[in-house]
Amino acid sequence: MIDLDTEICVCNSLTLKDIAQCIKENNFTTLQELLENDVCPMGDKCESCKDEGFNNDGLNLPMVLAMVRNKQV
Repeated sequence: MIDLDTEICVCNSLTLKDIAQCIKENNFTTLQELLENDVCPMGDKCESCKDEGFNNDGLNLPMVLAMVRNKQV
């Protein structure tokens, strides 16, 4: 299991836990909704969190969205 305190969106200092909370509170269901939100902006600077992850480790926004959808966080 991935540590919930792992930073996913490094440019905005958002951890997996922060992003999951934002997704749940705002009922985001798509990556597009998540990227366009103004409540907790993410994926708008270096953009690596959309694809390969900051450390090329695959820890990215689509993964967090899927984890929330599957009730893993």
